[in-house]
Formats: sequence, C-alpha cells, structure tokens
Amino acid sequence: MSDDAKEQQIADQKPANSPRRQNRRGQGWIHQRGRIWWISYSFRGVHHESSGSRNRIDAVKLLRRRLAEIGKGNLIGPDSEKTTFGDLERGLVEDYRINARRSAGRLETSLKHLRPFFGLYRAIQVTSDLVTSYVVARQAEGAANATINRELAALKRMFTLGKRGRRVELMPYIPMLKEDNIRKGFSEAGEFRAIVANLPDYLAPALETAYITGWRIRDELLTRHNSHVDLQNGWLRLEPGETKNGEGRNFPLTSELRFVLEAQVARTRELEKSTGVIIPWLFHRNGKPIKEFRRAWKTACRLAGVPDRIPHDFRRTAVRNLERAGVPRSAAMKMVGHKTESIYRRYAIADESMLREGAAKLSALHQAERDATPKIRSISEARS
Repeated sequence: MSDDAKEQQIADQKPANSPRRQNRRGQGWIHQRGRIWWISYSFRGVHHESSGSRNRIDAVKLLRRRLAEIGKGNLIGPDSEKTTFGDLERGLVEDYRINARRSAGRLETSLKHLRPFFGLYRAIQVTSDLVTSYVVARQAEGAANATINRELAALKRMFTLGKRGRRVELMPYIPMLKEDNIRKGFSEAGEFRAIVANLPDYLAPALETAYITGWRIRDELLTRHNSHVDLQNGWLRLEPGETKNGEGRNFPLTSELRFVLEAQVARTRELEKSTGVIIPWLFHRNGKPIKEFRRAWKTACRLAGVPDRIPHDFRRTAVRNLERAGVPRSAAMKMVGHKTESIYRRYAIADESMLREGAAKLSALHQAERDATPKIRSISEARS
C-alpha cells in the first residue's frame, strides 16, 4: 500500500464532523478550526499547528512528519521552517553590533558573496550539499580557500546563533577548506625604503611604524591618538580591548621608531598651530583620520618595482627581524601581539638569509669542535 493510500485510510477513520479526540501519549491528534485542519502534539509542552489546508489528508501528513521529527529528538516546528537566510543574517549582524566586533568590515565582505547564493533559501533548505555547491561556485570564481573559509565561518556562525535563539533546530555540516595559500612575503630594507619613498607624506610615518612594530595598520596604528605615544618614557601603547586578542600592548621606542614618532608629533603640532584645530590622531591626513590607503599603497609598490607586496608583509618582517636580533620569543610575542606560540611560529618564517646564517653558525660550531679535537677531522672519520 502506498503512503498516500495509508494516509487516506487514516483520514477516513475519523469523519470530519466528529469531535476532537486526543490520541495516546506521543501520537498527537488532528482537529478542525472552522474549515481548516489543525494538528496537536506533545513535545516539551503541547503544540498546536495549522496545516493551512481544508483537506484532512494534508493534516495527517503534517502530523506524521512532526511525530517522525519528535521520534528523532529534533522537532523542527513551524517557526524554524519559516526562518530564512535573511533572518539568520540579521541575527549575525546584530551580534557583531552588540559585541562591537572589530571584523565587521570583513563580515560585510563575506555577506556580499553569501547573500546572492543563499538569500532565496529558508534555513531548513541549507544542506551540506548546498554548501558544497557554494564552495564549488566560489572556487570557479577564483576565490582563495582562505577567503571562502571566512565566508563559511560567517555562515556557520549564523546557524549557531539561530539555534541558540531557537530559530533553527538543525545545523548543516559546514566543513572548512585546507588553506595552502599562506603568504610568506617579507619586505627587505631596500624594498621597504623604495616603497616609503613613493608613499604620500601623510601615509609614510604610519607605514614606517608598521615596519618596525609589526602592528596591524588599519586596526592598531591608524586608530592611535597622540595620547598613546609616551615620548618621555619611550612607549607606544595599545589599550586593553583595542587589540584582536583583547589584551593591551606596549612597544618600546627604538631609536628608529622614536625618530619617526617625534617627527610625526612635531608635524601635527605645526598643523594645529596653523589651523587652530586640535588633532587627536597620531597618524592623519591634514588632521582627518586615514580611512583608506590601498590605492596609494599599490601605486607606491608599483613604482618601487615590487607590485606583489601587501601591507601585512610588514607583520611577518617585524617578527623575522625580532628573531634575527635574538629577542626572546616571549618578549617578541608581547611586542607584536601574538597570543599563542603557534601563531607566532606561523609568522616567524625563515627566509634564505636566515637559513644561510644558521648554516654559517653551524659550520663555526663544527670548526670549533674540530679545533678542539684535531685528530678527528669529520664525523665519517670518527666512525671509521
């Protein structure tokens, strides 16, 4: 007997004009309100739900589906079925706003790609297969795995918040992709000077500071006020809550950094005198905060002959320079702002010059050992 025939048989067992009757525990029941058939069932309380139909068979089908969901311990329910991608998106944006998350710009970029693909779907229709189709489509557009992962992370966060708020009951499996496009670029001193020489005067001090400190340009340097520089005691400060990991940070003023910041503070004071306007920002453009610098950066890199450089290369360069200088790793992590050693090691990438320096030091050690034991000229001779 087909499912439709079984449902028709169930529907025929009780005439439409019979009074409502509750079935045994866990079975639920159907009844009419006016000409529309409704269902009722128990799951953490009694639920009443309209089938939206005048046909009793439609109510039977809906009741069977709800009882099957209850049997699996995952009642979806009418509210969850109505939740759309737009509902989940609004929940995520609100969460970012309430918690003042610093990556709101990155989120909006992710949503611009997620929205056209998932925007017409209800949450219950977003399956693992649909997520896979999205990944395939984004890869066909040339998006890097790291970029897609940021978008998938936003999608996963939407469902997490939706489930917490009982807007969804089930979450699709959203796997992360392997990221094999981690950049390993550095800015050598000569390249860096060439880039700075082609930067606008208002931007050069901020980039010079980034090269020395390894601090994030947009979130950690362009947000600095003059009050964050202590020239007397020799510190550049980030207050708790201003950093990505939430911890405060102090960078001691090296001679090079002091030279850059003293000159920048002096320029700011001259501008304040000439305009009569107080300028709170450490780095600014004619007294206004610097919002965007990508075009100026690309132009400077092109003129310097290194068009593939990105500002984040300065962060790797600063870590490498700290390693070269022999700064203890615990101190270097505090200076640059890496909370875990695994993240620090990701940035402490050995370049060719470091490897050659390491080989030279190893050769010197072996030479010292040979000088101490002249009869043994090599490891192979010792074995023989």
